[in-house]
Order: sequence, then C-alpha cells, then structure tokens
Amino acid sequence: MPIVVRLDRVMADRKILLKDLAEEVGISNVNLSKLKTGKAVAIRFSTLEAICKALDCQPGDLLEYEYD
Repeated sequence: MPIVVRLDRVMADRKILLKDLAEEVGISNVNLSKLKTGKAVAIRFSTLEAICKALDCQPGDLLEYEYD
C-alpha cells in the first residue's frame, strides 16, 4: 500500500507508550496497534485529530505516501 503510517516513529520521538496514547485518545489498544502497524484500512478524522493533538504533530507527520 502506498500510504505508510509513521505513528511508531512519532511515538518513539515523543517517548509515549501505546497504552498511554490509546487512553489519551480514547480508542482501544487493539485499534491503535492496527493503525501503528499499518494494518488499519481506515481512520476517522476525529481519531486522527485526537492523535495529532496528543502527540503535538501534524497529520503529515503520521502519514506518508510512497511511490511504487
């Protein structure tokens, strides 16, 4: 898939654990883990907004387009 999720990189930079981010954002560990590993097929804008707010980042910091 040409859209790559860089959530793991941003979380490492901010030194935040998956369970802590999931709690702050208000989603389950499982759903956040799917997003982090790139296994999610969709993300709600409200969830993206909450993640960006919690990590103090922009959506472009989390999502990247890679050419084939």
